[in-house]
Amino acid sequence: MTGLRWGILATGGIAGAFASDLRTAGLDLVAVGSRSQESADAFAARFDIPHAHASYEALVADPDVDIIYVSTPHPMHHENARLALEHGKHVLVEKAFTLNQAEAADLQALAAERGLLVTEAMWTRYLPHMVRIRELIAEGALGEIRTVSADHTQLLPTDPAHRLNALELGGGALLDLGIYPISFIWDILGAPTSIRAVGRLVETGADSEVATVMTHEGGAVSTSLSSSRGAGPNAASIVGTAARIDIDRVWYAPTTFRLVLADGTVAEEYVTDITGRGMQFEAIAAERLVAEGNLAGDILPIAESVAIMGALDEIRAQIGVRYPGEEDHRG
Repeated sequence: MTGLRWGILATGGIAGAFASDLRTAGLDLVAVGSRSQESADAFAARFDIPHAHASYEALVADPDVDIIYVSTPHPMHHENARLALEHGKHVLVEKAFTLNQAEAADLQALAAERGLLVTEAMWTRYLPHMVRIRELIAEGALGEIRTVSADHTQLLPTDPAHRLNALELGGGALLDLGIYPISFIWDILGAPTSIRAVGRLVETGADSEVATVMTHEGGAVSTSLSSSRGAGPNAASIVGTAARIDIDRVWYAPTTFRLVLADGTVAEEYVTDITGRGMQFEAIAAERLVAEGNLAGDILPIAESVAIMGALDEIRAQIGVRYPGEEDHRG
């Protein structure tokens, strides 16, 4: 542990989950910032946080804060993370990391210039079952990996004004849900060599369904499916020549998986047993990176987050989704 002192920027539902897990892990949560004193005070009282700030500017200026968790909606990530970096704070930014690759690359450059950590809060990567899966792959337990597939499908609000359906708020299934399987596939197979995407749009122009087929170095094929209008299995699989891994519902949260040999024998069954939701592991990893001076990251390097945002840009271009005021950043 580095003893980093955490501040939380914004007080929504995901911020509450993160704060709870910080407390579970015994990490040092010292401040919260909101757009109103009332909201900041209520959040601080709920989680026993000593400093409650009525603005994000006051939070990032707090000398008792070392690292800030940004939990605002996607379109605000770039502005909020930039504000924190400009004030000398390390930053953990909720996923999707930004609205597009250009914003992500700007944060990467600013953090490098200031000698600070900026990293994406893709909590799934840090969960114990995912750590074990990477160990099995490194050991060669699956043989040559041929395919990876994952879905993230939920029945979410259909109100056109809801954040999930509003383009001006970065709405759509891809950035809220699709980021999970896309990042997972990237973790297992690396960057895609080709991307094919199809999607379905709702009346606001936001995507409600997105499916991808991607190829990867060595010829492996991946598929992903995301939907905000129907609850699916939310399972994932990694298939190799010697064995496969079946990850149970909900694959991106603490769960179970099985290593199944080619003849159907279950060689290993992993059962996750943790306290809390599991968001503490990304926070612990961020503290470790700062302590090691590894500001580029390892389990999810910042360069990879930037590249993933580029892939999401390409997927959106293929399905016809562009956010208000956004330029075409694909070059």
